This record gives sequence, C-alpha cells and structure tokens, in this order.
Amino acid sequence: MDWPLLRPLDEDDRRRVLAAASRHRYRRGEAIFREGDPGDSLHLLDKGHVAVQMTTPLGDVLTLAVLGPGEMFGELAALTTSPHRSATIRSLDPTETLVVSGEAFTELRHRHPSLNELLLELASARIPRLSGQIVEALFVRADKRVLRRVLALAELHGGGLAGTTIPVRQDDVAELAGTSRPTVNRALKEAEAGGAVALGRGRITVVDPDRLAALSR
Repeated sequence: MDWPLLRPLDEDDRRRVLAAASRHRYRRGEAIFREGDPGDSLHLLDKGHVAVQMTTPLGDVLTLAVLGPGEMFGELAALTTSPHRSATIRSLDPTETLVVSGEAFTELRHRHPSLNELLLELASARIPRLSGQIVEALFVRADKRVLRRVLALAELHGGGLAGTTIPVRQDDVAELAGTSRPTVNRALKEAEAGGAVALGRGRITVVDPDRLAALSR
C-alpha cells in the first residue's frame, strides 16, 4: 500500500514504521473512534472504507468525507497539545487499519521535518472537499445528495465504472447523505427505473455511471 504520509521516508524508516504499527480490525458499521474521544494515534487505512462524521448542534449527523485504502485519519489529534478527536470515524464495511502511536509519529516528524509540510498539504487538499460537502448539505436536494453519495462510493470501490457493486445498505447511504431511509429508497428506486443502478440486498450496482451522474445534477 502506498500511503502518501510515508512517501518522504526512506525504505528503512518506512519498514520501521509499519513494523511498529499495530493492526486493528473493525466490523461493518463500527465506530473506530468518536468525536471528543482522547486521541494519541493516527490510522493508516489498509482495507475497507470509512465515513468521517460530525454531529451538528441540532443532533444531525454530517458526513464530511468517505475514505478508502491508502488514506489516513486521526493525525490532527496527534499534532495537538490537547488531543481530542474532532470527528467520528465509522467503518462502512469490514475495515483494517495500521495504528501509529502519537509518540512514534512525533519522533518521525522530528527526524523528517518534510513530514510537517506534507501534512499541511494533505490537510489543505481536504478543505475544498469539506467545503463542498457543507454547501451540498445546505443547498442540494436530498434525493440528489443520495445519488452523489452513490457515485462517490462507486468511485472508491471500482473507479466509478459500469458494473461496480457497492456493498452498502440504504441506512448507510441515508447517513452519508444526511437524509432519511425512505428518501434514499425513493431516490434509488427512481434511479433503478431510469436504468442507472440495480438494487440488491445490502448492495447497489452502478449500471450506467453517466446516467447516474446526470440524475444527480
């Protein structure tokens, strides 16, 4: 796996980091950690997909991003003097991560100052995506958000190609889109009738990505 965080390291350091990391496994739907939890480690995502979520003051769940293999999360808590998780991370399917302790991460940053610059670049790259999610939640109709989340999941699972099957429940899509399950069911049934997707138990297959994209606009 090619994690961007490890690219500045030489081969020996990369091996040491991976050898010291502990592998954790999570069931589908399990919270890896919750917003406000103490945090002194970062996770390198090796298998599966996770949702990055926050709770609004009104109690609604807002999904900020969906991450796949090769990405990382939890690094912000490891960088602060008062580490607490700023978001909840929930697995969307069986997931495995390599956990690097905050102590080991701090030592790496001291030995490789270029990591600090890389972290800033990675954080900056997330800002437009997060901003887009917030704007979408405020101004895009719920049925359109549902189809956009399905498109995003198809991209993660199979490059967005026709025939990509996403192992996800409609309840999960509802949470990702910030809407109700009946709304998800209605939007997906309409997309199925339009030839964009095929629905199965616990899965959605993208039949025509272009058609799905058109319906989501």
